[in-house]
Parts: sequence; C-alpha cells; structure tokens
Amino acid sequence: MLDFSIVWSSMPFLLTGAAWTVIYSLVSVAIGFLIAVPVCSASLSGSPVLRAVAAFYVSFFRGVPLIVQLLIAYYVLPSLGLNISSASAALGALSVCTAAYQAEILRGGFLGVAPGQLEAARMLGLSRMQIVTRIEVPQAVRLTAPLLINEVTMMVKASSLISVVGILELTRTAQNIATSTFQPLEIYLAAGVLYLAINGAVAYLGTVGHRQLAA
Repeated sequence: MLDFSIVWSSMPFLLTGAAWTVIYSLVSVAIGFLIAVPVCSASLSGSPVLRAVAAFYVSFFRGVPLIVQLLIAYYVLPSLGLNISSASAALGALSVCTAAYQAEILRGGFLGVAPGQLEAARMLGLSRMQIVTRIEVPQAVRLTAPLLINEVTMMVKASSLISVVGILELTRTAQNIATSTFQPLEIYLAAGVLYLAINGAVAYLGTVGHRQLAA
C-alpha cells in the first residue's frame, strides 16, 4: 500500500534538491554555450588545424559517457595537482559535455545563415568576432532554438548523474530520503514528477521564447 504522507513531509527537501538541479543545469548550459560558439566557429573555419581540434573536442565529449567525465574531473584532476571542489567538478563536466552537443546544434544554424549576409558584413569591415557575435550567433540561435531547448531538457535529466560526486541535487536528495524512510517507491515517484514539472516548464518557456524570436 502506497503511503504518500512521507512525500509531503519530505517535499521541502525535494524542492531544495530540485532547485539545485535547475541551477546546475542552467548554469552548465550557459557556460557550455560560451564554449560551443568558438568550437562551432573553429569547426567551420578555413584552418585544418582548428577544424581537427574542434572535431576531436566534439567527438571526445559526445563519445565518452558523462558519468566517466564526472569521475575523471572528480578523481583524476586532483591526482594531477588540480584540487577542485565537487561542485566545480560537476559544473565543469556538465559544461564541457553540453558544449559539444551545442556546438553541433549551432553548426547547423551557422550553415543556415545566408552567405550574402556574411559577404556584406565583410565588405563593411566587420571583424570575424563581430560577424560571429552580431550576425551568425543571433541567427543560429533563432534557427536552432527548438534543438537548444531540447538540450536544456536533456541536461536537466543528465544532471542526475552529478549525485555520484556527492552533489545534493534532486536525485541524491531522493536517494537519501528513500534510504532513511524505507519508502523508495513514493519518494522516487515524487522525484519523477518534479523532473517532469521542471522539463515541462523549460519546454513551455522555450516555446514562448522561440515565438518571440520568430516574430
């Protein structure tokens, strides 16, 4: 017999964990976007070296499981003398991972920018940085907004893996409560509902934002 009374008494802790899930997810996506733009630009550059570096970056961080990246950041980096906190390890691993996916998403958007616009920008004397930030990125974001929104929802779900390095987000909080109350089914169902609510809100806000960009 299910007893959801434990869910109501544990809800403040679950909501706190959910808040940290949102924070880690959104911050990592934002940092990842800042990394993805130069990676994407490098992948489309005329330099074979830059293209090779960008291709390796994308292949590595998309090919290696996120949980392995987290464990490398948490255990391997300190052994090399880079002492970082569990929060920094989690945020860093999430950021470089989502950057690889966002770079590929943005690449499609960059390729969708009309060549005539880029030619006109160069004729006006705009630098490569100005062309990227003022022309390519805004249009790429508009063209790929649904895919970028989907990446945010994927990161919300992927953020559950940071519990392996001791981060007290939603999944780790649910695990702790389930262990102490011996009612895992009710607690994990509640955590699932909270994840669904978070991603539902992300999808809704993303749809509204996409409509504004398309207007």
